[in-house]
Amino acid sequence: MNASARPHPAAPGTRREPRRSMVVCGVLGVAVMAAVDEIVFHQILHWHHFYDRSTSGTGLMSDGLLHTGELLGLVAGFFLYADLCRRRALTPAHARAGFFLGLGIFQLYDGIVDHKLLRLHQVRYGVDVTPYDWSWNLAGLVLLLTGLVLAVRATRGRGSGSDSGRVDSAS
Repeated sequence: MNASARPHPAAPGTRREPRRSMVVCGVLGVAVMAAVDEIVFHQILHWHHFYDRSTSGTGLMSDGLLHTGELLGLVAGFFLYADLCRRRALTPAHARAGFFLGLGIFQLYDGIVDHKLLRLHQVRYGVDVTPYDWSWNLAGLVLLLTGLVLAVRATRGRGSGSDSGRVDSAS
């Protein structure tokens, strides 16, 4: 194994940050799911804009604002993730949980709040939206539940190895 491929030993006294790992990767999960929504449903399929209750120009502007927020989330998330890695404070099991929680939170928020409560847009127009709503929200629920299961396992220490707590200099 060459020197660059070897894992770097943690500095004595280094502390992992499970909560921060989860939050940072949660931000990345929200941003990634926003990007998937924007790219697939807004741009490729042309099924809707973020805000469809006005002119098409307003719809395009709302898509641009969503895209801006998503990019800011990705950039901020990656900088915070890099900081965790640089300080050897990342807890991978909590990071995975946070990522799935972020994916599911965005999907369910969009499906319930944006689509149904605020009626900013629907998944698709000109068709019976019921199967689309069920699919959208069930997919979000599966992602959220996956994140919750991963979070419980990470907190209990299963599947996380030496992911949590103090890191020895010998690890």
